Amino acid sequence: MNLYLRYFDREILVNSVDEAIEFLANIDEIGMNQALENDIRDYVASNVFYPKRYKIRPRVYFIIIKTEAATMQDFKEKKAVHPSAGGSNERNASPVVSKLNEERPGWYEGVVDFKRVLLVPGTGKFQYRDTHFVARVKAVSGIDCYNRIVEHLQERVDERSQFPSAKGKNFKFRYLGQAK
Repeated sequence: MNLYLRYFDREILVNSVDEAIEFLANIDEIGMNQALENDIRDYVASNVFYPKRYKIRPRVYFIIIKTEAATMQDFKEKKAVHPSAGGSNERNASPVVSKLNEERPGWYEGVVDFKRVLLVPGTGKFQYRDTHFVARVKAVSGIDCYNRIVEHLQERVDERSQFPSAKGKNFKFRYLGQAK
């Protein structure tokens, strides 16, 4: 297991936690101390594979990423992506993505929870409101259902409204049956 570290334009790929700590200790702004060193060692020893971000000061961070990449070029080209727990090798697609893209023409019921921009009548100011929207649409897949619903909403709500990703928890769909 190698470690990729980046602080602004300084980056390195190292083989051990000691090399990582040495790299960070050579950057004065980071202020390496025993608590930070212990936290980095704990992160590297853990089974966690998501990137770790450390705050230096407001809006300034450095990151550490665990990787199987042997060289910086392999890391940049994403040749050593950590394998998923499912063991499915079908392009490492998650079950959500494969279910979204599964073509099955017919009627779908889609549920979107999004942030809608609304005018507050008393103040004349705008605010975001959580909005739950359910629609039944004729589509060929889950992603097509999502796209049709979002296109419909974008024509009818303030353009500053924020829509969730189709892959996230704020969009759900179910297949209702064949179109007649």
